[in-house]
Amino acid sequence: MAVEHMKTWRIGKVEVTRIVEVWNREDPLSILLEDGTAPMMLAYPWLQPHHATAAGNLLVNFQGFAIKAGQRRIIVDTCIGANRQREYDFFSNLQSRFLQDLEAVGITPPEVDTVLCTHLHFDHVGWNTQFIDGKWTPTFPNARYLLGREEYHHWMMLRATGGYHDVRHLGECVDPIVSRELVDFVESDHRLSTEIFLEPSPGHTPGHVSVRISSAGEEAIITGDVLHNPIQIAIPRHPANFDMDKALAADQRVKFVERYRDRAALVIGSHFCEPTAGWIVADGPKWKFEGAA
Repeated sequence: MAVEHMKTWRIGKVEVTRIVEVWNREDPLSILLEDGTAPMMLAYPWLQPHHATAAGNLLVNFQGFAIKAGQRRIIVDTCIGANRQREYDFFSNLQSRFLQDLEAVGITPPEVDTVLCTHLHFDHVGWNTQFIDGKWTPTFPNARYLLGREEYHHWMMLRATGGYHDVRHLGECVDPIVSRELVDFVESDHRLSTEIFLEPSPGHTPGHVSVRISSAGEEAIITGDVLHNPIQIAIPRHPANFDMDKALAADQRVKFVERYRDRAALVIGSHFCEPTAGWIVADGPKWKFEGAA
């Protein structure tokens, strides 16, 4: 994805930059929400033109985030990766500028000290590795990769039991970093630093986390997949197709909106298109997403 799609926010002394791999992907709402329809999307005019089309389709990005905090260089989610075979044709044989765009921010792979995966879906772990000399090799050789302990064990169970989810990405993007002992298995409230810490948000997956930033009196939250599109701020209880535990995920969305409404923190949506960052504000009896200036 072109460098011009990158964007940076400052939260106190912490700098967060969006690294986009897929820009403005358009799909019918039914891809995301059970029984989702175009009229449902069009019922919220504030979604257009950034998060919905005039025809009522949803728009999403696939992206990760590069964080500079003092001398720390942290990557939150590593997108899909290039030249992979995936369950969905659109994501197979993808060509990607992820690493080039990361370097445009001033971060080379050897400089990254921490890689955090909010969960282990394929579109959040792709650039954990790259294919070099016939084998999957860690992309960030000097980093500690942080994986949720509960999250990891659940995916290992799925693979061992032939469970309900495609798991081919584990062998490419997770096993190589585990076998090289680059992984720290962490709890869902783990602190990366005094300014950056994890916030449990299970439901989308069992060990899913969001990433909270608190620095110099300013607050932000990188959502992970507790939200995919801002329509879920307006109707947080509506079941979402990709959630492993739909009821728990809906409860988490409600709690998320309640916690971060009224500008309590800058919300940085892991799949939100431009504007990716903004505020949860009142919309009559409901809530909506208002992009940050």
